[in-house]
Amino acid sequence: MEAQNVYLKPVTLRNVFKFAVPTIAMTVFMSFYTMVDGLFVSNLIGTDALSAINLTAPVIQLVCAVSTMLATGGSAVIMKKMGEQRIEEAREDFTFLILVNAVVGIVMCALGYLTMDSIFGGMNLSPDVKRYCVEYLSRYLIFTVPILLMNNFTLYMIASEKATLSLICSVAGGVLNMILDYVFIAGFHMGISGAAVATGLGYSVTAVAGLVVFARKNNLLHFRKPVCRFKVLANAATNGCSEMATALVTGIITMMFNWTMLHYVGEDGVAAVTIIMYVLMFVSSLHTGYSYGVAPMISFYYGEKNRDKLKKLIAISIKVISVISVMMMAASFILTKPLVSVFARPENSVYDLAVTGNRICTGALLFIGFNIFASGMFTALSNGVVSAVLAFSRSFVFMLITMLVLPAILGVEGIWLATPVAELMALVLSTVMFLKYRKRYRY
Repeated sequence: MEAQNVYLKPVTLRNVFKFAVPTIAMTVFMSFYTMVDGLFVSNLIGTDALSAINLTAPVIQLVCAVSTMLATGGSAVIMKKMGEQRIEEAREDFTFLILVNAVVGIVMCALGYLTMDSIFGGMNLSPDVKRYCVEYLSRYLIFTVPILLMNNFTLYMIASEKATLSLICSVAGGVLNMILDYVFIAGFHMGISGAAVATGLGYSVTAVAGLVVFARKNNLLHFRKPVCRFKVLANAATNGCSEMATALVTGIITMMFNWTMLHYVGEDGVAAVTIIMYVLMFVSSLHTGYSYGVAPMISFYYGEKNRDKLKKLIAISIKVISVISVMMMAASFILTKPLVSVFARPENSVYDLAVTGNRICTGALLFIGFNIFASGMFTALSNGVVSAVLAFSRSFVFMLITMLVLPAILGVEGIWLATPVAELMALVLSTVMFLKYRKRYRY
């Protein structure tokens, strides 16, 4: 079958990049969605509105956490069945999981509207910032179902050897987001709600394209009459729980960052954290894109029991991640001031905070890629437990420890150091797990 040819080719750096580069470009472009919102909001509305985007992030990350769990876990389960030549069963499971996503999206949208006021009411925010939070989130939640479908269709397009189409959809959605941000905020004077609608419509491009693409019978994966197999749903949820944990606890840690900054600096500190998170988000998207790109290959070779290809693929991946990590750390340090100046002018008090914070946080960029890949690799190998341990430890346990200890000792500098130290601790754990399971998977 032609769609499977990529899995039959030799594992070389060129072939791996042909498969992964569209996915890397896609995830990087997707990271621009939030960054573009921040760019337009900070320059056209103000830093209070920029703070509001960060304050709503934990709720948004909860939506992303569920969709990521079903997408990554489901993709691993389905592609493993493809490798085992259980093709029709895989297609039935694919359709079933897409329907589950739609139902979950409707439920999450309703819960968001019911709890929104109480969430922001307990944060002791200024009236303007609270108003911005409610405006942004209330418009964003309208697009909950398209967001879940977008995350799923993105990975399933990659698995079906349509990574280029996925990239085109992401670019089209990102360009639409940029255009509509300006039109809604500057043209129609919709304020921060315009930024939320622009982002939601940008996400919807991939969701609509996916519905059209997977309705066609000539695709490797396509819609069939679904079969309700709760074991498949349980396996997808278990296998993808590490990615869910990463997104979910990222929201919790974001809240901790916000509360700590509000305590030490005030709302200017929240705006500074937002700018630095954009840098971390961009670099993380590079590594996430690569991990997503090679995950179907890892799952397929594992299901096929082709240990030689699996071993070579993982060796190449470690080298690629090493190069990206060093380059991004150097670029972030050198370009700190130009990066920060895009969101805050030098005369703004947020500027100095963000410059100092970014230079300290840059150290984390050396470790992030290895931790992301290790968790994604174990998910692709259908070992959701180890993947969850790595993701949960990295995103919550280690961050919780560093956020509680370092600011108490070092003040604001401790807040900035929390991320690099937590990522270093996570790297040690990832290395231990990688070596421990090497014989089992023979990589």
